[in-house]
Amino acid sequence: MERNFAPVIVFSFSKKDCEAYALQMSKLDFNTEEEKSLVDEVFNNAIDALSDEDKKLPQVEAVLPLLRKGIGIHHGGLLPLLKETIEILFSEGLLKALFATETFAMGLNMPARTVLFTSARKFDGKDFRWVTSGEYIQMSGRAGRRGIDDRGIVILMVDEKMSPQAGKQIVKGLPDYLNSAFHLTYNMVLNLLRVEEINPEYMLERSFYQFQNYAAIPDLFDKLRKMEVKYGAIEVPNEDHVSAYYKIRQQLDNLGSDLLTFIQKPQYLLPFLQPGRLVKIKNGNDDFGWTVVVNIQKKSNQSKSTQDSGPVYVAEVLAHLTKECARSRNSANIKPCPAGERGEMQVIPVLSHLIQQISAVRLYIPQDLRPLDNRQSVLKSIQEVEKRFPDGVPLIDPIEDMGIKEKGLQRMCQEAFEHRMYSHPLHKDPKLEELYQLYERKAKVGADIKNLKTELKKKKSLLQMDELKCRKRVLRRLGYCTASDVIEMKGRVACEISSGDELLMTELLFNGVFNDLSVQQCCALVSCFVFDEKANEMPKLTETLSGPLRIMQDTARRIARVSREAKIDVDEEQYVESFRPHMMDIVNAWCNGCTFGQICKMTEVFEGIIIRCMRRLEETLRQMCQASKAIGNTELENKFAEGIRRIKRDIVFAASLYL
Repeated sequence: MERNFAPVIVFSFSKKDCEAYALQMSKLDFNTEEEKSLVDEVFNNAIDALSDEDKKLPQVEAVLPLLRKGIGIHHGGLLPLLKETIEILFSEGLLKALFATETFAMGLNMPARTVLFTSARKFDGKDFRWVTSGEYIQMSGRAGRRGIDDRGIVILMVDEKMSPQAGKQIVKGLPDYLNSAFHLTYNMVLNLLRVEEINPEYMLERSFYQFQNYAAIPDLFDKLRKMEVKYGAIEVPNEDHVSAYYKIRQQLDNLGSDLLTFIQKPQYLLPFLQPGRLVKIKNGNDDFGWTVVVNIQKKSNQSKSTQDSGPVYVAEVLAHLTKECARSRNSANIKPCPAGERGEMQVIPVLSHLIQQISAVRLYIPQDLRPLDNRQSVLKSIQEVEKRFPDGVPLIDPIEDMGIKEKGLQRMCQEAFEHRMYSHPLHKDPKLEELYQLYERKAKVGADIKNLKTELKKKKSLLQMDELKCRKRVLRRLGYCTASDVIEMKGRVACEISSGDELLMTELLFNGVFNDLSVQQCCALVSCFVFDEKANEMPKLTETLSGPLRIMQDTARRIARVSREAKIDVDEEQYVESFRPHMMDIVNAWCNGCTFGQICKMTEVFEGIIIRCMRRLEETLRQMCQASKAIGNTELENKFAEGIRRIKRDIVFAASLYL
C-alpha cells in the first residue's frame, strides 16, 4: 500500500490457508470511509435475495468485516453468491488484498498490480510437487494491467530449498502443452452405437487424441534413422566374441543383484552387523568402499508404500569422507573421500539396503570415537587389511556362514559359479575393458532403437482400440447391447445418464432399487454419484440410508467383477469407494426441510462445496427423470421430479449476480 503496489492477489493452494492468512490481516484497514460505504451497499444488494435465516449464516456474517477493510477471500468452498460479490468488489477496486486459490486465475478478467505466491509447491491429488511453468504463467499473468500499469510485480515465497533447475523451470519454462484429454465412456460408446452411419471406431480415428498420436510419427522416424546411423558407426573388433562375453558379464551382474536382495534381508544380515565388522557401502554413484560398523538401530518405517511396512534398520558406520563433508552438519552433503586425497573418518547413518558386501574381517574400534586421532586410527587398520589381502578382502559366504537355505539362492550361486568358471578367450585380453565399454555403448544404442520401434508401432495403431473392445464386451455381458452391437432397452436408458456412473445407475433402475425408496432416500443415494471431494471420516448413517447404500455397493462390486472378466483394469475396492456417501445424511435432511445453517453444522465440508454438490445432484436427478421416462415408469419419474422440487430452494439455488 505504501509503495502503491495494490491491489495484490495472494495465491495459496489450500482453502484453509486462504482463510487463515486473511484473518491474520484483519487488524489492517485499507479502505477509506467512502469505500466502506460502497462495500456495504454492494454487499447488502447482493444478499438481499436471501432469506433472513440465510443472511445469518456464519460465512455471510464473517466475510463482511474483512471486505469493509479491503480484504477478500476467494476459493471453491465459498458460497457462490459471496464469491460473485467478492469478484465484483475486486473488479471495482474496493478490495486491496485478495487471498485466493488458483481457481481465481482461470477464466476471470481480474488483473492486479502485484501477485504473491505463498508457496512454490502444491498438492496435485497424489503428491506435493513444484508448480508447473504453465500454472505460474497463468497466475503471475494477473500482475499488471495493460494500459494502466507500466509493470506487474510477482513475489514467489520459497520456504524450502529449491534447485536452480527447478526455479528456472518454473519462471522460464514453457507453457503447458495442449494434450488431448479424450477418453472413452460407456455413455459415449452407447450413443455412437445408436447412430446408424457412425461407429465408435470412426470417432476414435478422428479424435484430436489420435491426431496428436499420428503427428508424433515423423519425429520418431527421424530419431530412429539417426539412431540407426549411430549404431552402424560404432565398429567393435571381433564383435561376436565381445557380444558373448558382454552377455555373460550382464548375467553375472544380474545374478549379483539378485544375490544381494537375499543377503540384505534383516534376518540374515543383522547377526553379522556387530561393532567392528567391515562392510562395503554404495549409495547410487557414491562408493564409500570398506567402512566399519559402530552400531545398528531399528526405526519405524515412515514410507507411505504398503509394500515396505516393516521396520527400517539403520547402521552407523565409520566412513572415510572428504574434510568438507566430515565437518558439515548437512546429511545431504555426505560424499566419500576420493582415492589419493586426505579426508576424515566420520560416523554416518546408512540404511541396511546400501550395504553391498559383508567382510569376514572384524576390526578393533576404540571405545571413544569423538577424538579425531581415534577415528583416523581405524582408517589405518582398514588400509592394513586391504594390503594384507591384495586379491580382495574375504567375504562371508551366504550359504555356509549366513545359513540362507532358499533354493533360488543356491541355484543362483551355482549359475554364478558356472559363469565365473567359464573360460572365455577374451577374459585375459589386455584390451578387454576398452572393447567391453565400446560394445556396451553399442548395446545401449541398440536397446534405444528397439524401444523406438515399439513406440512407432504403438503410434501407428489406433489408440484406445483395445479399451473400446473391452467396454463393448462389458456392455454385451450386462445386456446393454447385442452381440451385433444393437442397443437394448438398458442401453437406451444408460444413454440418458452422463453426469454419474451410467452403468451403476442403470443397474439400480432395472433392479428396482429406487422403486422401494422414499423421495428423500432416492436423492440421498444419487448424491453418492456427484460428491467427489475428500472427506476425513465416513458418516454414521441410519438404517434408512445405509440399507440402500449397501445394495448400491454390492451392485458396484458385480460391475467391477464383470469389468475385470472383460479385461478392463479396475480395482474393485477403489471402484466401490469412488461413490462417496458423505453427503447422504445432508441431502436427506435438506429434502426433509432443514435450513442451510442446520445442514452446515452436520459436516466439515465447505458451504460452497455443499451447494456445488446440490446443483450437480439436481442435474443428475433430471437425467434420472429422462431415464425413468425411457423405461416408461411414470411413478419413478414423478418421484425424481419431486426430489428436484425439494432440493431446489433457498440459498442453494439463489440466482447468480451476473444474470
